[in-house]
Amino acid sequence: MGVVILLVMAAGVAAMLTRKLPTGFALVLLAVAIAFLAGAPLTGENSVLDTVLQEGAPALAATMVAILLGSWLGRLLDETGIAGTLVRKIVEFGGDRPVVVALGVLGVSTLVGTVTGSAPAAMLAGIIGIPAMIAVGIPKVTAAGTILMGIAAGMPFELPIWQFFSTALELPIPTVRGFMLKLFPFALSAAVLFVLVETRRRGVEHAWSLKSASPKPVSRREQLGDAPWYALLTPVVPLVLALGFEVAILPSMLAGVLYALLTTTRPREMNKRLLRTLYGAFEVAAAPMVLFIAIGILLAAVKLPGAVESLEPLVKAVSPQNPVLFVLVFTLLVPLCLYRGPLNVFGLGAGIAGVLIAAGIYPAVAVLGLATSYNQVFGVSDPTSTQTVWSAQYAGVTPQQVMLRTLPYVWAVALGGFCVTAATYL
Repeated sequence: MGVVILLVMAAGVAAMLTRKLPTGFALVLLAVAIAFLAGAPLTGENSVLDTVLQEGAPALAATMVAILLGSWLGRLLDETGIAGTLVRKIVEFGGDRPVVVALGVLGVSTLVGTVTGSAPAAMLAGIIGIPAMIAVGIPKVTAAGTILMGIAAGMPFELPIWQFFSTALELPIPTVRGFMLKLFPFALSAAVLFVLVETRRRGVEHAWSLKSASPKPVSRREQLGDAPWYALLTPVVPLVLALGFEVAILPSMLAGVLYALLTTTRPREMNKRLLRTLYGAFEVAAAPMVLFIAIGILLAAVKLPGAVESLEPLVKAVSPQNPVLFVLVFTLLVPLCLYRGPLNVFGLGAGIAGVLIAAGIYPAVAVLGLATSYNQVFGVSDPTSTQTVWSAQYAGVTPQQVMLRTLPYVWAVALGGFCVTAATYL
């Protein structure tokens, strides 16, 4: 039966790759099929309706709330001009020095990446940052890649991601935080190296192709939307609370929302801005929240006793236990997290992670190392991810061009994560 379940999983991957079914729908159908194949009854204990659907759907509720708060904070960074001001200040400081401008935009992208992910993060840093980089001669592919590499450098500190891995892998937040701190130097080094190498290797290209739709200002504040200097600290507020004072994730993010509001908004306008940005956040967060509902359902299915019993021998037979082989094999498998492949943690990869833990093949913290390392690759180079598509199209290139240019760097980040995982947890 284990072979049949694997074949069904392969069919699910094919449906997602060919876009026959949206990822969320495919994962739910896959979960129900796995549950029936594992011999789960329709109702009762370890059943399709009560366990997989009823208990699985809200299993990642904390992650969904964190995603909503991150989207809310991202909306505030946009509406209050905080993100735009950060990018403009960097561009003004960099002047006509391409490397300085690119490194500055990279830094802002990293800050934004700690707050929210996906296309909203790319837009916050890229709407101003990409045209600014192209204007000083940075090639278009490098400009798009700089935004993505910056977001990925901030990803180890993205609090909703901490919550996701904590809930999905049943690990305490301090454990997730500890590994993310080890992964961060690899992500940051790769991002800086990308800028330094690609801006020099490709040379300067003066090919301005993006037009600004902004009207001329009546005043600097009205056109540029400059936020007060103290409001620019907003992205670091949740990090300081979560890292420095070990405040829980959701309160830390709420504190960031309140800080952004209080430092940029007049008291009589606060109510309207709060509601407007919150409703806007629901629009942004709706798609990932649906995906996390589907992932919770899939995790519940692969953890059923019948599924674990069927899959354990097969998965154990192909899972390396030697640390060197562990690093080698999973490094070679990096491309399988692209194009919504089977190792994409926001797809079937979540189910595979659940099997690895439920079957006792690897400790949960080692699976955390695998999943977070693959996530660094997916977040930058996957041509189907929303942030990659947006950044590439806004810069005037294809997502595939961005993938080819960035993949060697994030592949090295994944390798670093695997090495740390093998040396520490195996």
